[in-house]
Amino acid sequence: MTDWVDFYILPSEDPKSRRVTACKLVEKAYRQGLTLYIRTQDEEESRVIDDLLWTFRQGSFVPHEMAGPSNEDVPVVIGHGEMEGDARDVLVNLAVVVPTGYERFRRVAELVDQDEATKKAGRERYKIYQLGSLEIKTHALEKA
Repeated sequence: MTDWVDFYILPSEDPKSRRVTACKLVEKAYRQGLTLYIRTQDEEESRVIDDLLWTFRQGSFVPHEMAGPSNEDVPVVIGHGEMEGDARDVLVNLAVVVPTGYERFRRVAELVDQDEATKKAGRERYKIYQLGSLEIKTHALEKA
């Protein structure tokens, strides 16, 4: 059952900034011993995140795999569909819709940048979580 949803509002409209911020959040959560599922929009974005997790920061190490049948022992899984298998601690949503099965995760992290379409989709997701009576926390990030 989901305890709360964090909305991270980014100051830029650059999609790369959104993805790098996702990688930073994932790394932080991984270092705290949490398991994560990164839900992307499509297969292409899954591959981009897969590559970025190795390169977003010098010296970073976040063990991860693309979604598949043998992900039980991997702390971070990346996919563009509903996650199979046991629930994870955190769902990082990069998709434009609220993922089916989000209730299986303790926390959900939503990243919204300043692109108009991304903001509009983020507002719609916010409303859906609100209707589900979930606690929602908003974090306005500053330019680095």
